[in-house]
Parts: sequence; C-alpha cells; structure tokens
Amino acid sequence: MQRQPETNWAGNHTYRARRIVRPSSVEEVQELVATAPRVRALGSRHSFTAITDTDGLLVETLALPVELALDEASRTVTVEGGARYGDVARALHRSGWALRNLASLPHISIAGAVATGTHGSGDGNAGLAAAVRALEYVDPAGELRRLERGDADFDGSVVALGCLGVVVRLQLEVEPTFQLRQDVYTGLPWEAFLADPCAVTGAAYSVSLFTRWTGDTVDQVWLKSTAEEAPPGDLLGARPAPTTLHMLRGGVVDAVTEQQGALGPWHERLPHFRMEFTPSHGEELQSEYLLPRDRLATAVQLLRRIGPRLDPVLQVSEIRTVAADTLWLSGAYGVDVAGVHFTWHRDPAAVHALLPEIEAALLPLGARPHWGKCFAVAGERLTAAYPRMPGFLALRERVDPERKFLNGFVARSLGLEPG
Repeated sequence: MQRQPETNWAGNHTYRARRIVRPSSVEEVQELVATAPRVRALGSRHSFTAITDTDGLLVETLALPVELALDEASRTVTVEGGARYGDVARALHRSGWALRNLASLPHISIAGAVATGTHGSGDGNAGLAAAVRALEYVDPAGELRRLERGDADFDGSVVALGCLGVVVRLQLEVEPTFQLRQDVYTGLPWEAFLADPCAVTGAAYSVSLFTRWTGDTVDQVWLKSTAEEAPPGDLLGARPAPTTLHMLRGGVVDAVTEQQGALGPWHERLPHFRMEFTPSHGEELQSEYLLPRDRLATAVQLLRRIGPRLDPVLQVSEIRTVAADTLWLSGAYGVDVAGVHFTWHRDPAAVHALLPEIEAALLPLGARPHWGKCFAVAGERLTAAYPRMPGFLALRERVDPERKFLNGFVARSLGLEPG
C-alpha cells in the first residue's frame, strides 16, 4: 500500500522518503538504521527545507519515550532526542531547574534544534546547542556512539545537520530555575537604534526587535528581563505598549507568552509562543542569517534600502543576538552574532526570488544562514563561511563513508556528491 503524502509543518515540502517509521525505543532505531541503505532523522518537522528528507527511510524520533534524568550534582539533564523543549522545560521547572535559553517556539524537538543550530536570544546567551554536554547517536552500522564535551570529535558532532547518525539522547546543562518578566515597546526610532545597537540588544536578558523594514521606527521591541533587571520607562524613544501585542498583524494575542511586566517562570517568558497554542497554521516560510554583531548596523541599513521590495512577501522580521560558541557548524562559531530573521508568506517562488538579493547584502558581512530555514547560497560560497568546515567534512566522511545519512539538500549545500 502506498503511504499518504506527509509534509513538514509549513506544508511547503512533501517528504519523498519511501518509508516513515516511528520507533518506540533506541534498540528499534538501531535495528532500522543498520539495515537501511539511506536514512535521515525527523523530529518536529519545523525545518522549512528538504534538510530532513531522504529517498530511503525517515526515522521520526517523537515516539521515543520521554525520559528525563536530572543530575543535580553535575547540573545536567539527560533527555531523549525526540523530546520537545516545552515538555522538558515544564518538568525541569517543577524540579527547581532551568535551561539557560529557549527558542521562540517551545514546540520543537531538542535533537532537531541542536542539529540545525537553532537559538534563542540574549547578548550573553549562546545558542541551544551550546548547552549540550554529551550526546548519543546511532551510527551507520546501527551502533550507539557517545560523545562528551572535550572529546576530539565533539565540537564537530553537535551541530551536524543529521549527517553522522540519528541522535537518540542528549545531556544538557541546567541551572536553578528563575523568573522573567516580558515588556513590549513600540516606536523605537531607527536612528536611535543605529547610533547604539548594543544599548537595545543588551537592555535585558533576552531582546527581540520586530520590523517590516519600512518606516522610520522599529515596530516592536520585546524585553525579557530577570527579576533583578529594571526595564526602562523609555527605550531610546520607544514607549511601553499599553496592551499585549502579537508580532504579526492580525495575530491572535492569546498565543503569545505573557507581557505587561508580570513576573513568571522562565519557560513561560523566554519563548514568544505558549506551548498550548499552535503559533500559526504553518502557512509561512522562514529564513535567517547570523552575522557578526558588530556589523548589525550596516546590515540594517542595507535591508532598509530593499525593504519596499521585501514588504509584499514579508510578514515580519526579527533581530536577535546570540553569544559565540565553539561548535563547528554553528552560526555563532567563534563570534558573537546578530540573527536577522524573516517570516514570509508561504510563496516559495517569491521568497526564493528575493533570497539572492538579501544574501548579496548580508553574505559579504560574514552572514551564515540558519541550516533549517530557506536560503539560496550553496557550495564554496557557503562552506567558506565556516572555518572548521574542512574538519567537519573529514569527520562526516570518516563516520559515514557510505553516505547513508547524506541527502541531496545537504550535498548541494556543502558542494558534495550525494553518493
């Protein structure tokens, strides 16, 4: 019987895998991987490209048991790869612990977010993958491998695009639980922001700016502050919003996390969206580019020039900051970065027509695209942005010489033969 077509969350990609299986144990993953000639791992389906697809077997990890092993002495928690951040966050908070950072969506799987370099926000907060202390994955032979921070291959194996195997377990750093408040400001003059971007991005524990690149002001600035931080009454001319706001025009405000300065648990403020709500119907595409933070002002000026051409296809853009890490394929490898994110209408032709123009502006500034979102650059122009890419390619070849885990999308992006 031919299987029914299945798509990613956004609905813009239909998986072409011959089979999609949902194993319920690590042992089952090992058996599946050992006998399949082509395999890719599939998580919560929030990637906007074919990065998770294959012409062989897709192993969906969400059915793996959600087991949480908290070690307070080492300040770590071990979770299954298919676990979602929102579920783990709630369990941690009940035990008095927290993750340092979360992405805007709590619905995403931990292994998928880590593998693609997904991040949260904050001048002093590194991306989600930087919290990984150890990981276990099923290699091409079906064997279970474990790597710990400090091992020779560790920094090349965390943000690995699914190229080394199926990640089934991760150990993450935790810290004591904490509270945050969220305050939204409107009408920040671009002139004030460009004069001192760090005064805005460093104004709270986590900061997001939302814009459509037209007009003289930033539409919204979301500050997520600790209990010890005092949000300003005036943010370089921006004023507190009198009511709860959604970053999208016409968006349902019940879906966003609580604003108006009310203190609450970290996991109910760091994401933009509540776990119990679907943030949208998925009828969107996303792109993001991470560039050295000291070049953010130049990037903003260039994007504002092309803003009128972006506007018909754009729902909103977001600017966030991420601290540097040591993970080879991370967008923040070796440098503090600013992420410039685009939420598009689901119009693939129009979006992909605009991406080369955006990349012409941002790539010369050192920008790297988010691996799980839409981008156009490929081959040497892409790999040159990652100083440790030669080491990663050698690692991938050593671990998976038969290219069991390599698919067409990754091969094209990295300038490889798919095998």
